[in-house]
Amino acid sequence: MYAIVEIAGQQFKVETGKKIFVHRLEVEDGKNVEFDQVLLIEEDGKITIGEPIIKDAVVEGKVLDHVRGDKVIVFKKKRKKGYRVKNGHRQNFTQVEILSINGKGMIKKAAPKKEAAHPAEAIVTEKPVKEKKPVTKKPAAAKTEKKAAPVKKAPVKKAAEKKPVEKKTSKGKAK
Repeated sequence: MYAIVEIAGQQFKVETGKKIFVHRLEVEDGKNVEFDQVLLIEEDGKITIGEPIIKDAVVEGKVLDHVRGDKVIVFKKKRKKGYRVKNGHRQNFTQVEILSINGKGMIKKAAPKKEAAHPAEAIVTEKPVKEKKPVTKKPAAAKTEKKAAPVKKAPVKKAAEKKPVEKKTSKGKAK
């Protein structure tokens, strides 16, 4: 028998007699603690899943000790910039031993009826699934070639009559 429980924002798989480390709880050593955020219970092959939690289900545990976790080094560096930061961190934990898993809400529920609260949801849920038809290729139709638009030619400019160019000699006289 096991259960999945949410403790301090994290989910844990717990069994009777198992010891787990959870984030620091504000409970004294030796005190019993109850966790009511039970998400799932498995008992003899029967699984009960909460929606989101199982009502009236409680996991009982006993706080054994408050400890600190291993040091984690956080090192940041940006190369070629001279930026280096080194920080250390030790997380605080509480060691809890699971005493019992009390599955008061183990009664099998009938499947919930699907009733839509909004008419838009009813339309979405009642939509039939369309079957895909097999794709058959059709023979390619003869392609009609597009005729190119006639290219307009620029009007031919008539060259103006040119006057003969006079060549000058080295003495500055024209021939």
